[in-house]
Amino acid sequence: MTIAPAPFTAAPSQPPRGLRDTGIDFVRALCVIGVVLLHAIMVGVTVTDAGPVFANASEGSAWIAPLSWVLQVMPLFFVIGGFSGLIAYRRMRERGGSARSFVAARLHRLLRPAVITIGVVALALAVLTVLGTPADLLAIAGFRYGQPLWFLAVFLMCQALLPALASAHERAPLLTIGLLTAAAVAVDGLRAISGVDAVGFLNLAFVWMALQQLGFFLADGRIDALSRRTRAAAGAVALGVLILTFATGTYSPDLIANINPPTAALLLVGVVHTSALSLTRDRLEQISRRPVAAAFTAFVTPRTMSIYLWHMPVLLVMAGVTAVFAMLSGVELPPLGSMDWWAARPLWLALALSLTALVAVSTSRFESLPAPACSASSTRITAAVFLALVGILLLLVLGTSVATAAIALALVIPALRLAQARSSSSTPRTAVV
Repeated sequence: MTIAPAPFTAAPSQPPRGLRDTGIDFVRALCVIGVVLLHAIMVGVTVTDAGPVFANASEGSAWIAPLSWVLQVMPLFFVIGGFSGLIAYRRMRERGGSARSFVAARLHRLLRPAVITIGVVALALAVLTVLGTPADLLAIAGFRYGQPLWFLAVFLMCQALLPALASAHERAPLLTIGLLTAAAVAVDGLRAISGVDAVGFLNLAFVWMALQQLGFFLADGRIDALSRRTRAAAGAVALGVLILTFATGTYSPDLIANINPPTAALLLVGVVHTSALSLTRDRLEQISRRPVAAAFTAFVTPRTMSIYLWHMPVLLVMAGVTAVFAMLSGVELPPLGSMDWWAARPLWLALALSLTALVAVSTSRFESLPAPACSASSTRITAAVFLALVGILLLLVLGTSVATAAIALALVIPALRLAQARSSSSTPRTAVV
């Protein structure tokens, strides 16, 4: 992995906006809440004679496909990540910063809250093991916790490569995004021809990097410089092609199924999202400045990773408490997908959001601290990113247990140390944008 600085040039047709685009921040905050709601509604808890059963309530259901069209916000999140990341990188360059300092700052912003979360989850699993919790339930809990960590790994990779990708964007914007898109489509084709689903995981790189690259065009002002008719037509064509792929069986109409492994269908979703975002940016900015929306954005923005990292442990605790309560009280839990189950969803979702927010408030200080001065060595920064990715992917692939969590921490904590200057006490800290 090479961390190369991008040539700093003025963006073409870049709209004059404030230091922060409040409309974009507002949409990003909504995306975070959308992820929490999606995962919360997929939690299924039942109790049988053999004990509690924790399942994915959406499996085999008819409602997940249409719901996924509303709550599958990850393509938009990566587009916004590219938008915000490119602007932050350019501002850092204006202040005399480097690609190394940008990557190191991102590394600390993403990994510090992760260290706390992984450590607490490992401790909780250890306590539950001592208390005699069945090993199969602990394995399920560890697996469910590890699943959402794909986002942390992929987002870290995309942000670490952002300076190099920004350089490619400045030199050949259409060629760069075209190559990434072509690679994503080729991976899908190879997966279909070979019948090996594992091939699709190559798109953990190509799909999400292409969407981040699309965000660069939004940051440049290139998209907003197009006529409204052109932007609307692009979104409509992408939507039409997406529906056609569903009708022909090329891709599943369940957008959640298109994320594991990711498919090029998500690129079409990203184009639809970006078109809608560009067409409504002025209106969104007006809404974002209203008191309630502004307060909501101000709460979520500095806690984005804390909310994301903690929402699954919160959901697992809620599921466990529900099962214990049902077994102790004899209350019969409604069948998944039944009318009674749906009637309880508003309360369940509200409780999930409230508890996640409460935990995020108490832990988000680890996310918002300024990053220490970065290492002067690109090799150390690259090694830090590599170690962190290996540690996170370990939890994702093997599931989270006391042992895997300990190994992950043994990789992530040194990664943070590698990314900072050997003697950072006498050097200025880098603000995390």
